[in-house]
This record gives sequence, C-alpha cells and structure tokens, in this order.
Amino acid sequence: MRLITLSLAVLLLLIQYPLWLGKGGWLRVWDLDNQVASARKKNDDLKARNAKLASEVNDLREGTGAVEERARYELGMIKDGEIFVQILDANSKPSTSPDPAASSNPPSKKVN
Repeated sequence: MRLITLSLAVLLLLIQYPLWLGKGGWLRVWDLDNQVASARKKNDDLKARNAKLASEVNDLREGTGAVEERARYELGMIKDGEIFVQILDANSKPSTSPDPAASSNPPSKKVN
C-alpha cells in the first residue's frame, strides 16, 4: 500500500511539472502577460506622443500662431512696430564676464 501511495505521489508531481514549469506553464504565461502589459503601456505612451506631435505639425502647417510663438520665444524676434523692453531683476548680479555672449540672458518682456 505504501509503495502505491508513493508512486501515485511521484506521478502527480510529474504531471504537475509541465503545468507550472513547462513551455506553456503558468509561470511562462504570467511572465508573457507582464511583458504584454508593459508593451501596451509603452504603445499608449508613444501614441499620445505621436498625437501631440501630429497636433503640433498641423498647427505649424495651418496657422501662423505657432510659428510666431516659436520665433518670439526661441529666436527672440519681434514684430514691426513692437517695442522691446528688457527688465532686469534687482537681485541679480551683473555679469563679470568680458564676453557678452557668455553671460546668461536676463528675463525680457515684449510690449505692443
């Protein structure tokens, strides 16, 4: 009787091995499920980024507002007839660098 019980327990363990650790076992399925979830999250992030870029491209093609905004803030351009006013912070120290290009740009304000 003892030999039959022991052999049945061994057979039960042998049957369980592929279920848990085999090629299509639970651990492999769990790992693949986690990989799929992370890939979906990455895809969603990339889709949101692509939608933002597509919106920006459309805005640059259709309207002049985005082009004007970039010219103002990135290139420091102003329109004809506008007056450029530069406001220096009272707490900031003047640059001691002899090269004006090496100094940091203080905050500026454009006034119509």
